[in-house]
Amino acid sequence: MGGFDFSGKTVVVTGGSTGIGNACARGFLAAGARTIVTGTRAAAADYAGSDGDLAGMEYHRLDQGDRDAVASFDPGVERLDALVIAGAKVAYRRQEFEIDTFADVLATNLTGPMQLATKFRDVLKAGQGSIIFIGSVASFRGTIGQPAYSASKGGLLTLTKTLGQAFAADRIRVNLVAPGLVRSKMTAITWEDAERLAATERQVPLGRIGEPDDIAGAVLFLSSPLASYITGTSIVIDGGISA
Repeated sequence: MGGFDFSGKTVVVTGGSTGIGNACARGFLAAGARTIVTGTRAAAADYAGSDGDLAGMEYHRLDQGDRDAVASFDPGVERLDALVIAGAKVAYRRQEFEIDTFADVLATNLTGPMQLATKFRDVLKAGQGSIIFIGSVASFRGTIGQPAYSASKGGLLTLTKTLGQAFAADRIRVNLVAPGLVRSKMTAITWEDAERLAATERQVPLGRIGEPDDIAGAVLFLSSPLASYITGTSIVIDGGISA
């Protein structure tokens, strides 16, 4: 992810403690940004080893599905150059068909991102910053067994379009990246099973599943001056499987 320079810039990455969010945060940090991340554990030290590398970052505990927690979240910034909303939730074994679980997933994956985007609008305006939502290929199609996840990611796509229009007057750009299967704790149910992984990779034209850094590169691009005329749209990053 060389070639980007975010020196003097400030970035907030929600869900930046692990997985795709952590890869994005590490990319911004390496490019010189003041990098603020959130996670659900009490302290940065609780993310050890492979869970996430938070060295050099500022950490805040945040459950982005909790409206009161989001309202009180204060990272101490007067201007913001990028807000990456990577926190997400999914439930397996058909739990998302239960209405309480459905509501819980939507709170984290859709309501929380909307609240965060509006909460930081003024400081993003001050920095003429960028909002990047981490969506999914599920933003574009149904996912059997996961009605809440699919509905929330589909909603996030149209939210991107709407806020891209609504925030343009403030010179705030709003975009979404839509990963396919990426190696993370959330997708371990697939990639930790050798047969299931092999079957999945056979369907991908590039012959492999994604890595968090594959997504982070696109996020840094969309947050950079190279993407200054891009807003209200999405980039699918799935190795060509949806082509």
